[in-house]
Amino acid sequence: MAKSSTRAYSTIEVSIAQSVGVVWLNRPQRRNVFDEVMIAELQRAFDQLGADRNVRAVVIAGRGPVFCAGADMAWLQRAAKLKPRDNERDTLAYASMLASLDALPKPTLARVHGMAIAGGLGLVAAADIAIASSDTVFSASEVRVGLNAATISPYLVRTIGARQARRYVLTGERFAAAEAYRLGLVHELVQEGELDATVNALLGELVQGAPGAQATAKAWLRELPDRPMTRATVGKSAKLLAAARVAKEGKEGVAAFLAKRKPGWHPQT
Repeated sequence: MAKSSTRAYSTIEVSIAQSVGVVWLNRPQRRNVFDEVMIAELQRAFDQLGADRNVRAVVIAGRGPVFCAGADMAWLQRAAKLKPRDNERDTLAYASMLASLDALPKPTLARVHGMAIAGGLGLVAAADIAIASSDTVFSASEVRVGLNAATISPYLVRTIGARQARRYVLTGERFAAAEAYRLGLVHELVQEGELDATVNALLGELVQGAPGAQATAKAWLRELPDRPMTRATVGKSAKLLAAARVAKEGKEGVAAFLAKRKPGWHPQT
């Protein structure tokens, strides 16, 4: 298991303990809104945690009373003055950060409370698992300030479906945690004081899985919505399982089961 460590950033905090990387959005005085600095720091954190073999799972959380209230309006004002190429480069950095979270080769979990607005909603939808406090408010609010939810829409469509995404992206209305749960945006609702215990329980489940198997499964799951159920899809699914059977993890997992012992990747207690 990795020892506890902390890495220095200006808008986020990143720590590693017990093989789990925790990324804290750390602008509580601004309700953890995004700007170009936070986006760059999140990108760097996701890249580093994704490449760290000692990290088995990643948690995204927010300091203060709010998970993330979306974009920093001062940043958007600055961006409006950029040249077209620079403006597109700026938005590409934002979209790429969300894509990096989505594609991280290990399980990700959003710990959500207070508000998850616009880009904050995007973080929730791009994470593999989302646990929210029962009083959290959600919104794809971009249209309310003359923008659009283009960057978060792919994750919303995949998470809650195209029909529901159309409603919330077009209205920008706020919806409650109970509705987020009904839509499938979040997996569990708990009291805010129970967030950490619930997240830790899920992390305990996640680290029992083989890391390579989880990475393969996650990549395949990301690909499936765009694949029709053809012979090619069936064939690739068979090849992925066949490869896992003869891989080091597969052999170790079966041997450990038959020997009634924990596999090598299992946390040692």
